[in-house]
Amino acid sequence: MKIALLGYGKMGKTIERLALAKGHQIVYTSSSTEMKGNLGAADVAIDFSSPERAVANITTCFNTNIPVVSGTTGWLDNYSSVKELCESCNGSFIYASNFSIGVNLFFNLNEQLAQLMAPYKEYIPEIEEIHHTEKKDAPSGTAITLAEGLLKYASIDEWALETDNSDVLNISAKRIDDVKGTHTIDYVSKIDTLSITHEAHTRDGFALGAILAAEWLIDKKGIFTMKDVLGI
Repeated sequence: MKIALLGYGKMGKTIERLALAKGHQIVYTSSSTEMKGNLGAADVAIDFSSPERAVANITTCFNTNIPVVSGTTGWLDNYSSVKELCESCNGSFIYASNFSIGVNLFFNLNEQLAQLMAPYKEYIPEIEEIHHTEKKDAPSGTAITLAEGLLKYASIDEWALETDNSDVLNISAKRIDDVKGTHTIDYVSKIDTLSITHEAHTRDGFALGAILAAEWLIDKKGIFTMKDVLGI
């Protein structure tokens, strides 16, 4: 498989290392300052760029008939237009706020727990996410996905960042040096707290999941999620 890496920071370099180890080729890389290789030679593009560059990267790939796996967060205000473009180009697209297999199982667990907790109004749900200080968006895309899954079953309808409003789901976001990503959902009552947590130890899980998604997507047309990739 010939891969274009759109975004060549820490995640891009991790994907490159693991993709090469699996026998794939990197035929193009791009960053904010440099482009190398031939994008047109790629079988698939993996985008871990920036919120400012993601839509342009994805658009370029759709217009050149290159399937896209996108793990960039912070651009979803434009998701509808990207979806429409993919459909009009008969393209191939997977977006995930987090490609880690463990995190995607955690998403599923989160929804199951939210459904189980729904009748017990004395438990107030909260989400905390912790990432490295270089992460630009807050809350994380993973935290937003967790919030959306939880709110399907909760008596509240909205989430907010760092709020004391008890009528919405509070998400707290912390930035600490060299934290790969930790997400915790708490259900807090006056007598106890029930919690589930996912903690990433390295970036390899995110990178391996993105490569798995690219391998799965390469011969398909349409818009998919990691649920499709994992069959959950």
